[in-house]
Amino acid sequence: MTVNGTPREVDVADPTTPLLYVLRNDLGLEGPRFGCGLAQCGACTVIIKGEAVRTCVRAVSTAQGAEITTLEGLPQNGTLHPVQQAWIDEQVPQCGFCQNGQMLTAKVLLDKNPAPTDAQIRQAMANTLCRCMSYYRIQKAIKRAAGTLKADVTTVEGEKA
Repeated sequence: MTVNGTPREVDVADPTTPLLYVLRNDLGLEGPRFGCGLAQCGACTVIIKGEAVRTCVRAVSTAQGAEITTLEGLPQNGTLHPVQQAWIDEQVPQCGFCQNGQMLTAKVLLDKNPAPTDAQIRQAMANTLCRCMSYYRIQKAIKRAAGTLKADVTTVEGEKA
């Protein structure tokens, strides 16, 4: 598998081992977290093929050859992804436990819909739970990130849009 742009090989005795365990225990990544173990909360989310995937119930064997992006893989060239920067600017985290799933789910949303409405944000984020109830700040951060991404889009002529 390729994790955050780096080819990684793991030797796992049981192919049904949850991908989350391999990412955290074998590869030392701390972004995806164990929350519920039932794919209900989103704390264990990663991005595979442009989709937010819950790793607590996904067998590592299903990730063979996959390109996986974790929270650690969002920054590029030492610069935070606009979603990560928006989270800081809007002071979203309280306890921070859900932030991995929130940010990765938000990135997938913005990749698919660069200008979501509030209703679309709420729908896309509905299954990613926040125990601290920071949903309004999360929504505001997603709108901020969308604005940043829009400002960064370059037109065909090479000028800022």
